[in-house]
Amino acid sequence: MQDRHLPAIKPLTARSVALSTLLGYHPPALPVSALVRVGGLFGIAERTTRVALTRMVQDGDVVAENGVYRLTERLVRRQAQQDESSPRSRPWRGDWEMAIVTAPARALPERVALRKAMVAYRLAELREGVWIRPDNLLHEPEGAIAEQCTFFISRYPDPAELVAQLWDLAGWAAEARRLRTALDNADTLVAGFMATAEVLRHLQLDPCLPEELLPGDWPGTALREQYTEFIKAYAKRLRDYGEG
Repeated sequence: MQDRHLPAIKPLTARSVALSTLLGYHPPALPVSALVRVGGLFGIAERTTRVALTRMVQDGDVVAENGVYRLTERLVRRQAQQDESSPRSRPWRGDWEMAIVTAPARALPERVALRKAMVAYRLAELREGVWIRPDNLLHEPEGAIAEQCTFFISRYPDPAELVAQLWDLAGWAAEARRLRTALDNADTLVAGFMATAEVLRHLQLDPCLPEELLPGDWPGTALREQYTEFIKAYAKRLRDYGEG
């Protein structure tokens, strides 16, 4: 699997707790008292949360107004992507979408940005500078991908063989089943917070392949549906706690 290109879940910090809490709210705005209270759930001191929020304002992650912090437009877009746990798709006709890096020599930050974007775009690296996936998703190249790559439509004589080469479907499925159990057992706010973070990260790694290329017992849809139901109830519990 291509999870080597996706940052691992880091230990909780005041910033990550505040950011994740705001991403779970609609609209994504909360008074500082609520964010401090949620931080306290994880043993984060009030002063630490306030310092983190100040830095988030400086970094352009949030805007503060009359003691209320809200996400900036950039992160509101991220929230919308997070809410849509599955990208839009279309029937697969056997074509493959191929992105080839055609930009001239690039600095390291540009190369890193491209790899992160490719993961979000759900392409897999066939070889250095060549990324590919079945052409079944409705998405438009933008940002680093559009700037550094040229796209082609291709065919492959044995799609199942190529899928096996690019993605560890058995490994993804096993982790998805573990996460379904974790959601079932997440009976505290802290456990729910951690479980939802893991599920979101795992869903980012779902290649979202056409049904024709998936094993018959693929748990992707079941995990998405369970997560959608769980996060609705969990967000309300967290909101009630923060406002209590």
